[in-house]
Amino acid sequence: MADRILVTTDDLEHAVRINAQLEAAGFDTAMVSSFDDVRQAVRGRALPPDCIILTGGLHETPAQQLLTSARDHAISTLGLVESTEQDPKGLARELGLTAWLAKPADPQEVVNTTRRLIERRKLQQRTGILGESAPIQEVLVKIEQMAPVTSTVLIEGESGTGKELVAKGIHDLSPRRAKPFIAVNCAALPETLLESELFGHEKGSFTGAAERRLGRFELADGGTIFLDEVGECPPATQVKLLRVLEDRTFFRVGGIQPIKVDVRVIAATNRSLKDAVALGQFRDDLFYRLNVLAIYLPPLRERRSDIPLLVRRFIAEFAAQHERQFKGITPEALEILIEADWPGNVRQLRNLIESMVVLAPEGEIRAADIPRDIRERGGARALPVRISSTSRDVAGQEVEFILRSLVELKLQIEELRRRIEERPAQRVEMIEVGGGAHTVDPLDAEPAAEEAGGGAVIYQSGMTMADVERAAIEATLKDTRGNRRKAAEVLGIGERTLYRKLKEYQLA
Repeated sequence: MADRILVTTDDLEHAVRINAQLEAAGFDTAMVSSFDDVRQAVRGRALPPDCIILTGGLHETPAQQLLTSARDHAISTLGLVESTEQDPKGLARELGLTAWLAKPADPQEVVNTTRRLIERRKLQQRTGILGESAPIQEVLVKIEQMAPVTSTVLIEGESGTGKELVAKGIHDLSPRRAKPFIAVNCAALPETLLESELFGHEKGSFTGAAERRLGRFELADGGTIFLDEVGECPPATQVKLLRVLEDRTFFRVGGIQPIKVDVRVIAATNRSLKDAVALGQFRDDLFYRLNVLAIYLPPLRERRSDIPLLVRRFIAEFAAQHERQFKGITPEALEILIEADWPGNVRQLRNLIESMVVLAPEGEIRAADIPRDIRERGGARALPVRISSTSRDVAGQEVEFILRSLVELKLQIEELRRRIEERPAQRVEMIEVGGGAHTVDPLDAEPAAEEAGGGAVIYQSGMTMADVERAAIEATLKDTRGNRRKAAEVLGIGERTLYRKLKEYQLA
């Protein structure tokens, strides 16, 4: 079945030429005359489009609403940016476009870019790497670039960000896709077994070795081996790993014959190997061998715009798995999840969604169904900090004391912040939205208001907190010239929260 493309006709000349080139390339295309038609096509077609090409009108509100809808439905978007645009890359990032091209756009280049976006979407479906944000799109681009070669790859990212999914994606796109993909968690095996697990052993090489056993490197011959948490390897194993990376040969435990393998190595770590090298915990020569190609996986808090997509995907998955009739999630509950800190990243979010799908009494996730520590946000930041044994070995009890003191200080700061936020305001002088801050006496509020202008919001006697909030939103929208995304960032709230406030205060 041909891939389905929608082309908006804001710029009719470009739309006609691009549509003809797409049809010639074998795509199933449709030209739509308004953004309302596109939204209807996105929501109403039995098979949603694989990509939407916006030929113009990117600064208009309908375009922004369309792009939000496309992100929620995991549809790739390609925007054609005017040649007069001063910062096209910044505009694309602000709007959430999957990709962009400057006008006048060559129709063949549009076809090639569209094909790449669709292939990237299929890669996401195959590997489970979900997200429309710029950081995740950069990761997908790197996967495409690194897959065809045989160089070693180092993936860095916090626990729960999906490092193994990235490794599998590289393998699935590589010429080795038909060969084995072998994953090893180096932190899950004790030092006495790790070497045997990686390189195998000969019969009788140690007590209990009743027969010869092939190691993971031999099993991965011709394919890819994924070394997860490689930073936890003991020094003796690091030496042998270095030899394998240098000449692709090793000895089984108790063996005397060298074994040569053709294997690609992908390593991952949830801590900085550079810091480990500086502390003497990791060999610098091994680090340089592993760090030929590098991918950084961002934590979930750095790509909050992906959370609605992830939530909806997980709800659908677990509702089907547990055979539950499930309506979805309320806007209030979704906003809480977007604003949470997620120290456990996607894994934590996924597990939480499964528990709520099973336990939510109304067949819908509501704010009250979300655990208290997530609702209060501080609970997520106050999770225990793991202090590794290597840190204690290197710096002794002093390091442990310092780390524990920092954790206690962090908890005290969070508690102090919570108390300040819950404390009723005694005297509000000025809320600064933009520009320089200066103190205003409440008795002189009216003259000061005339001088402040811009984004300053002056408290006047008798104003409620709702009045102050409304004034802050109005001033911020004025400063950002009506750009709601920027206004939400300045105010420090989610975009959905801003939309709800605009409706509540009748500012829309």
